[in-house]
Formats: sequence, structure tokens, C-alpha cells
Amino acid sequence: MKLGANYLGENRCEFRVWSPLRETVSLKIVSPEERLIPLERDQQGYWSTTVENIPPGTRYFYQLDHQFTHPDPASYSQPEGVHGASEVIDQNTFVWQDQDWKTIPLDQLIVYELHVGTFTPEGTFEAIIPRLPDLLELGINAIELMPIAQFPGDRNWGYDGVYLYAAQNSYGGVEGLKRLVNACHQHGVAVILDAVYNHFGPEGNYMAEFGPYFTERYRTAWGFAINYDQAYCQGVRDFVIENALYWLRDFHIDALRLDAADNIFDLGAKHILQELADNVAEFSQQQGRKFYLMAETDLNDARLIRSKAVGGYGLDVHWCDDFHHAIHTVLTGEDIGYYKDYGRCEQLAKSYRESFIYTWDYSPNRKRLHGQSAKDCPPYQFLVFSQNHDQIGNRLLGERLTTLVSYEALKLAAATVLLSPYIPLLFMGEEYGEPAPFQYFISHSDQDLIEAVRKGRKADFEAFHLAGDPLDVQSQEIFDQCQLNWHLKQEGKHKILWEFYQTLIRLRRSIPALKLRDRNHQEAQCIEENKLLYFRRWFEDQQVFCLINFSKNPVSYSPNLIGKTWHKLLDSTDEKWMGSGSNIPETLTDTSELTLVPESFVLYET
Repeated sequence: MKLGANYLGENRCEFRVWSPLRETVSLKIVSPEERLIPLERDQQGYWSTTVENIPPGTRYFYQLDHQFTHPDPASYSQPEGVHGASEVIDQNTFVWQDQDWKTIPLDQLIVYELHVGTFTPEGTFEAIIPRLPDLLELGINAIELMPIAQFPGDRNWGYDGVYLYAAQNSYGGVEGLKRLVNACHQHGVAVILDAVYNHFGPEGNYMAEFGPYFTERYRTAWGFAINYDQAYCQGVRDFVIENALYWLRDFHIDALRLDAADNIFDLGAKHILQELADNVAEFSQQQGRKFYLMAETDLNDARLIRSKAVGGYGLDVHWCDDFHHAIHTVLTGEDIGYYKDYGRCEQLAKSYRESFIYTWDYSPNRKRLHGQSAKDCPPYQFLVFSQNHDQIGNRLLGERLTTLVSYEALKLAAATVLLSPYIPLLFMGEEYGEPAPFQYFISHSDQDLIEAVRKGRKADFEAFHLAGDPLDVQSQEIFDQCQLNWHLKQEGKHKILWEFYQTLIRLRRSIPALKLRDRNHQEAQCIEENKLLYFRRWFEDQQVFCLINFSKNPVSYSPNLIGKTWHKLLDSTDEKWMGSGSNIPETLTDTSELTLVPESFVLYET
């Protein structure tokens, strides 16, 4: 059952909208000529009709109970923004050229998160396409788009989206997104879309006028929760499930990142995430290739990714915030807010071994026990990073690691993520040390709402014990400051860092012990007082051994490498990486003692 305006060809279109509590619903055509057409209701509260003389490009609203007129909740296109008329789209005009595309296995993914509006000066889907060769040269094989559902204005992180089926008009809409995905697949790059199913944005949000999309039973950070388990919830669940399938089917998207899945509340016998996973699994079987669901959540709850056979929901990937927080605090020393739960090198070693750090352990920040073990889940079900949009943009000044730590520490962050057994994610510009901040920004038209957002941001930072006034989220200047400075990629230390990332990715892909994603073929330990992390990974007779000194002091260590001769693969202090010059031997034996300079790492193989 397709929602929205389903164009059937020959200027015929079927319209369907869910509005179970309204007495009447009519289709109001506003162009090319005005018409008012009553819809018929079925037992489940869906109103529909098939209309002649509806060419693609027709603009329309729905009229509720002869008085309220709003855009289509399942609009495929909002060319005039969130308050304007919806547009009929012919989804079959685009000629796809990705018939030979095959899904990339999870254990091979290297993900690059980007924001469409700030990734290029043009800020469009199509403007990304010329950058794909650069990403391929780096070693990226998947891009993750921050949310692109229609939001108010022309600049936004995307988490204020209110039309979940409409690709943002200022980014290039339906056609632009399809061209991007098509080009990505032709280049061998997968596309992950950030989908927001935990809340709707405030401006242009007319969902409650159509039906009980929300419930007061739960609260999220963004207001009332979406109704997944109360009266009339099946219409809401169907809306979200069909939306997910819409992106996978009509846009050939390869995976969905489920934003803030911990704010998707459902106490019913079958959680909406499980029902979503079931539907995507069925769709995957029909299409003959796998589509992925990735849950962004800090619950440390492996139930989300365990199979249904053992009581799980059957999602594919779990975000691993613990990994980020451990790296960040070890590198920066920050200990405010949720960072007070972290800061020990041993925690990073545990995350290498088990993914989650908090596995029903006491969390000082939460003031309760938190998490559960995920040791039974393979490493390729976890996604890790040292930076992403949230961890940068939710800082008072939106600083990247580039401005928070030394150049040597940036290399440590890269190695820690890319040499891990998990799916690595890079945030746009990280690979060359982009200095520009990435701050939160909006372009609402409601002045009261703008002021409320300003106050809300200030309160958030005060709760995080950060002094000072946040920058004006509505400012065009703030948005402009977040634009990437692509020219830096070819200059000085930025060019060297880019080549360093490229080398790490190449090693990750070419060294058998680094390619294997298996907890039983690795060990990771640390010397806490020295902030020294070391790990060994192996596959058959081939092994790698890595030492990472997070300390600002030299550290000496004699590894226990009995019976092997080890050859150096990569040393962050080499002059080619703008290091101080290596004093680490090219080969190691079981009697070798190593002295690592501050903030350095070395990788050996047998």
C-alpha cells in the first residue's frame, strides 16, 4: 500500500492519505487548475481516490473536514518548502544505470559521513558527484548522508525534517538524489541515508492534524514521542515502514541509519524496530541483495542487532558511542557531561575487545548500571568513529579534533579507528584535518521558534557545564563557516594527513590479520599509568602487533613476542608523516625493548 501521490502514467494518479479521525478528507488541486475532489475512506482510516488529468508537477493539498488545508504528510516533493503545496512526481522517468551494483559486505565498509549543504559550495546532491573520485582515492566505499527529508528553509542539519518522503528541494529534490545514488553505485560506492523516526521537526509539522502520530506517554528531547504502541499506532507504523522501503526501492539507497533509536519508544509485543527489520529483510530477499539497518543509540543494548532466533530485533549494525568517548577523553582529557564516565586507556582496550565499555557497569553520569555485553556479536556489527556530526556540532563552538589536539594525536585517532576490527566512519574533512567548525544551524521562518531554539541550545550547554553564549544557530554566517575548505587537501600537513589516512585504509584492506573481523583472533591490553594501548590480531600464520602511546611522555615497553620476527609496517613518527623522526627499529625480536615518543604509534607484522 503506497502512501502519497502514486503516479500511474498517462496523467492518472492515485492519492492515499491516512487520517482515521477526520469526517471528510478532500484532495485540493491548486495547479495547473484548481479542483476539489472528495476522497473515500476505508475501515483503517485511509482516504484515497484515483484522478484523471493529473500530470507530473501537479501541485496539491489535502483539505480536512472542509476547513483545514495542509500538504501531504507523505509528499514526495515540496518545491515551495514545508508550508507550500505538495507535488506529484513520476518516479519512473529516471533511467537507472546501476543494474550491476552489488551490496558491499558489512566487514568491508569504510563509511564517510557528510552534510549535503556544507560538503560543497553548491550544497546540492549533484555537486557531490565530482568529489566521488577523491573519496575513492582515499579508500572510501560508502557515504552516509545526514538527513535530507524536507526541512524548513535552505539550511539545516536535517533533523528538523517534517516530510519524511520528500528529498530536500534546495539540495536538488528527487532527481538530484537519484543522480547521486546512481553515480555512487557506478563508482562502487554505497549510500547510507540518515533516517529520523524518533521525532518530526517543529516548523511545517502538520502531522497531528491528520491523525494520532504522537503520544504523550513518552517524551523525547524534541517533544512528544511518535506513537508506535498506543491507539491507532498501526497507521503510524505503516507510515514509517513504507518510508524506509520507499528510500530503498525508489532511490536504491543501500542502508538506513536510524537516528536516536533509543528515542523510538514501543512497549508492544513486537517493537517497531523488529517489524521494520522484518520488512527490510523481506524486501532484501525479493531484490536478491541485502539492505542494511544501522541503529544509532547509546543504550549498549545488543538485543537490537541479535537475531530473532535469540530474541533480538534483527538490525544489522549498532552505533558504538563508547568507542568514541574513550578515544576522545584519552586524547583531550575532557571530563564534563557524559565524558565523566570515560578517560581511562583500559576502557579503550575493553572497547577493542568487546565493543561496549559499559556492560551492566555503574555509570557515574547516569548514576545507574548501564549496558550489556555484546561479546557474542561479531565486530562488523559495530560502527566506530573518532568524530561525527553530533560529537562536533553539539560542542559550544563546534570544534573538530583538529583544533582540540596536536597533529600527532590526530594520527593516533585515525589509527585507533581504522586499525580496529569494527566498521570505521570518518566525518567529512577529518581525513585532511579540516579546521572549519561544524556547528548546529537552522533557517526557520517562525521568529518565536527561532528564539526557542536559541534558548534551548543555551540550556543544553549549561547542563553540560559549559560557560558562554552559543553562536546564533539562525545566522547565515554560522552556516558559511561550516563549509569545507577543499583546497587544504593538497597543502602541507593537510596533504600528509590525507595520505596517512589513505595508507591506513590500504593496510586495513590488504593485511590478512587486519581484514579479519573476529573477536577470537585478537587481543588488546593497556598499561594504564603509561596510557599505552597495545593489541595483536592474527589470521592463520600472519599477525600484526600495534603499540599506541596516548601519553605526552615517552614510554618504554618490552613486548612478549616469543618466537617471531616482526617487521615494521607503519610508524607515525616517520618524517614522511611530519613526525619527529623514528627511533623504532625496523625489525623486532622477543628481546626488543621499544621506546615510543609522546603521542605516537607503531605497527608491526610477522
